[in-house]
Amino acid sequence: NPLSGAPTAVEYLVVAGGGGGMTGIGGGGGAGGLSSASAFAVATGSALTITIGAGGVGALNGVNSATQGSSSVFSSISTTGGGYGGFTSVNTPGNGGNGGSGGGGSWNASTTYTGGTGVSGQGFAGGSNFPNDNVAGGGGGAGSVGNTAIATKSGDGGTGMCSSITGARVFYAGGGGGGVRTSSGAEVGIAAAGGGNANSTGNGNNGVANSGGGGGGASYNAAYFTGGAGGSGIVIIRYPASQSAPTATTGSPQINYADGYQIYTWTSSGTVT
Repeated sequence: NPLSGAPTAVEYLVVAGGGGGMTGIGGGGGAGGLSSASAFAVATGSALTITIGAGGVGALNGVNSATQGSSSVFSSISTTGGGYGGFTSVNTPGNGGNGGSGGGGSWNASTTYTGGTGVSGQGFAGGSNFPNDNVAGGGGGAGSVGNTAIATKSGDGGTGMCSSITGARVFYAGGGGGGVRTSSGAEVGIAAAGGGNANSTGNGNNGVANSGGGGGGASYNAAYFTGGAGGSGIVIIRYPASQSAPTATTGSPQINYADGYQIYTWTSSGTVT
């Protein structure tokens, strides 16, 4: 069939990098902010910028603090990196960091530390710790808040969001599970799809690359372990296959065709014209 001309609008999915999980009995990282829409106006000849946010760094006690994920961008659409798992500094327990979705609050013997806040329309808050028990809160996700820890159970990560923009159902931006002191017999917080689990015997698991998942909180078992890194972000656009292809792209996007659409997926920064 002949092409019907240049597109005037595209559908997009933009996911920022997930936040890093915290060291032993630390909060899970929050998912990167997620934004999607089906009618973003584009103009012929206009080069649009794409930026892929990196995931935040997981923390090792006495060495570094977990960090927030980085923003992802498509043209004028910007999403906020996920909040880090709770600790206010290298050795000091505290609240989860704010972000696209908030990080979970860290463990403390007597104090409740809350999860960080999320950005409205992009993600949800992280969960709190459970005082007087060895459990931390889960990071928030794009679909729901991170779970607050309960007695003997760390908080699970908040749910992600399912998108079929590529032609397949894929979950993005799940929160990381909260950390635990394994010698207490407590259960580990579970990650949402895309996020990293806490680990009952060591380091938190990393968020899934190009999903924006939060890193899992690490365990403590006679030694401090490292929190999981947040997953990197992603940018995807699609529009009808009957319309003309972009005149130029950079950043080596993957190009697919499904359900009558041409689909462009960036996992590294670039442009599209």
